[in-house]
Amino acid sequence: MSARHPVIAVTGSSGAGTSTITDTFSQIFAREHVTPAIVHGDSFHRYDREGMRRAHDEAAAQGCPPLSHFGPEANLFDDLAALFRQYGEDGTGLTRDYVHDADEAEVHGRPPGTFTPWEQLPTGTDLLYYEGLHGAVKTDTVDVAQHVDLLIGVVPIINLEWIQKLHRDRTARGYSTEAVTDTILGRMPDYVHYICPQFSRTHINFQRVPVVDTSNPFVARWIPTLDESMVVIRFADPRGIDFPYLLSMIDGSFMSRANSIVVPGGKLDLSMQLIFTPMIWRMMETARSRRRGVS
Repeated sequence: MSARHPVIAVTGSSGAGTSTITDTFSQIFAREHVTPAIVHGDSFHRYDREGMRRAHDEAAAQGCPPLSHFGPEANLFDDLAALFRQYGEDGTGLTRDYVHDADEAEVHGRPPGTFTPWEQLPTGTDLLYYEGLHGAVKTDTVDVAQHVDLLIGVVPIINLEWIQKLHRDRTARGYSTEAVTDTILGRMPDYVHYICPQFSRTHINFQRVPVVDTSNPFVARWIPTLDESMVVIRFADPRGIDFPYLLSMIDGSFMSRANSIVVPGGKLDLSMQLIFTPMIWRMMETARSRRRGVS
């Protein structure tokens, strides 16, 4: 971790809703004149789209467990940890982008399903912001989490997560329900061993809990909206969190435990603004003072 060049990581499984938190952080960065270096987790997948298909087929032909983007075999955990460590030391590091679709292909000049070349992060940034699957991952050989100053987990209950993935993969990617179900089942061991443990290392978790029936996610026709949900916000260390202020500012909120506040789903953005803005203030004040050589 670094006071001079801080790293923020938002980690959550596929379809968890990390983009919602990223949108909020983008507003905070713009308002507070913070220049982030943005890093996306899929940039650190080991294989491009075609390479992943080949690796998956080879594993299946050899009778091995299916490859998944949740596990270490399909990711560059060492490179991700190296980026976080390097940025914390001097504000630099190597990254790349994954080209998802035709729109991004026009921007990057590369076909969908491929990576851009590795290149240095832009200079003069205030902090590194990561959004992806593995911001808090730890294995026997790699500890990504140790290099992060603010770790945020986004964790919908499992049925909601599956509904979101099924809806996205069927509507945006054209997959059948059966194909998506096979993917969910095939990557479950990696989910248990590499995704879930991260949420015990995060500093703050946001868990969305629907208040409508999601008992069979495989036949759900709609994704429950934020207004049809509550969000549990858990702080690993509640010291310094002004819970009375949050309760007074967020209508309908209540404390469920000494380190947890529950808010209506429609108040999620407001909650994040209230929680993260003072954290960014303190982080930037310390970082800029350190970079100016002020102790």
